[in-house]
Amino acid sequence: MDDDKTSRIQKCASCNGELLFNEKTVRHENNWYHSKCFTPIPKYTKVKKPPKLPKRTQKPKRIDPYLIVLTGLIFAVLFTTAYFMFSTLTLISISAAAVVIFIQLFSSGPLETKYKYKRRIPSFFSLFLMISPFVFGTLVAIDGYSLWQSISKSILLWGLTMTFWSTMLFIPLSVYSKYKEDNQKESKYFPSISIIIPAYNEEKIIANTIEGLLSEDYPEKEIVMVNDGSTDKTLEVANKYKNQIKILSKSNGGKATAMNYALNYCSGEIIVVVDADTIIGVGSLKELVQGFQSEKVAAIAGNIKIRNVSNWITGCQSLEYIASIQVIRRVFDYFGAIPIVPGALGAFRKSALMASGVYDKSTIVEDFDCTLKVAKAGYIVQGTVKAIAYTEAPNTIRDFIKQRKRWYRGNLQVYKRHIDILRNPRFGFLQRLAFPFMLLSAVIMPIVGVLVLASTILTALQGEIIFVVQTIVFFTCLQFLVSLLALRIDGESPKLAALSIFSVFGYKQLLDFLLIRAIFETLFKRKATWTSAKRIGI
Repeated sequence: MDDDKTSRIQKCASCNGELLFNEKTVRHENNWYHSKCFTPIPKYTKVKKPPKLPKRTQKPKRIDPYLIVLTGLIFAVLFTTAYFMFSTLTLISISAAAVVIFIQLFSSGPLETKYKYKRRIPSFFSLFLMISPFVFGTLVAIDGYSLWQSISKSILLWGLTMTFWSTMLFIPLSVYSKYKEDNQKESKYFPSISIIIPAYNEEKIIANTIEGLLSEDYPEKEIVMVNDGSTDKTLEVANKYKNQIKILSKSNGGKATAMNYALNYCSGEIIVVVDADTIIGVGSLKELVQGFQSEKVAAIAGNIKIRNVSNWITGCQSLEYIASIQVIRRVFDYFGAIPIVPGALGAFRKSALMASGVYDKSTIVEDFDCTLKVAKAGYIVQGTVKAIAYTEAPNTIRDFIKQRKRWYRGNLQVYKRHIDILRNPRFGFLQRLAFPFMLLSAVIMPIVGVLVLASTILTALQGEIIFVVQTIVFFTCLQFLVSLLALRIDGESPKLAALSIFSVFGYKQLLDFLLIRAIFETLFKRKATWTSAKRIGI
């Protein structure tokens, strides 16, 4: 037997020589080495990665200082007028009303919680919103009569109070809405869409509308054009695009039936509605659908602009559109209760549209009726000013009257049909804000306008020229500043604000007359018919 000292155990992993018990050895990672063969391997040191730099985040944009200045000027005009024409008690009362309004608005929770009422009676805020203008207006009128012993002056002060009240409500919220919009994050949400174009005798303009939609860069879209029994060459013109879009044709039955017919052929998750006289702005389809990322949103209203501003009547309409969308509609959007998704450009979640009963041909303003049905189903209806549609407005007084006759008669049909909104708080801000305001604007405010005009003339005939001039200056300055504010928010030229004088004299009285005529025609049960303006085709 060999000596233990010379016995080998195994080989060196380095030189492959035998390892003896009497030799110094090293074990490393399950291997044995001669101590002279083993070269220590430096311990691995993990290299620290450089610290992760925070992602660059875009600094939140500040509120446009121009808007802050304009808002300050508007309120300066309001309070200066109130100071010189109202008593201190009245001024305090109106300010208290403003405080109540804002407390109610901002204490109502997020949009998702607005359909949780159970009582089938009007909410306190809804009643307050409808009654307070008359209560405080009457307070001012009585106060004014005690000072001047003049009924006509008291009526003028009543009108001033109504203006004061509505301005306090809408101006601050519209500016804040603009601030929120400027700080929205970019999104790449592009659901499948189907674009419906209902058309009746639109041979002059249908090609422009189709080409505008075809040129829009959108990942997954289909265009469905419906010829609603046209008697001109609308179908012939549309057939030139039959390889790029779906073309449907049916007997004439009205816009609502055309829309419902087209829905059967739409495969998109989102239904986009475009009038035949509408030209889509670049990128508008992508902007229009972003709000649908929330499942609670069922409809989005687009931003409608007039493309044929060429004279007094089209200019006044353009300013009216901008002011109503950028000031009034922004407030409705803030609370998720826009009452009208316009037929010129709007979008609906198809599932919500189908569930709420689609379009109804029993009214001649199917877009208003359809929007209210969707909103009453518990969905949120919002808008976007980034999705732009350029539409053709009536360019003569005659055509303008035809258009507004249909709108106003149709609106009254819808108010009557959906009057249950007022007594059911389950409908949230639709019941608390949007519907009452629309009803007031359509039924009460034109009457107020006529009374104020008559009182102005009567007061002037009584020799109170200075008072009349002061009142006219107030209304004119206020309307001019509000127009400038709306134009700034919209990014349009401030030159259009020069037409704001007609929102006090001329255009305003024309609208009041048409609204009052529609009220009387409804009361006397005159049949409401579809009327349309002559197409220019620019």
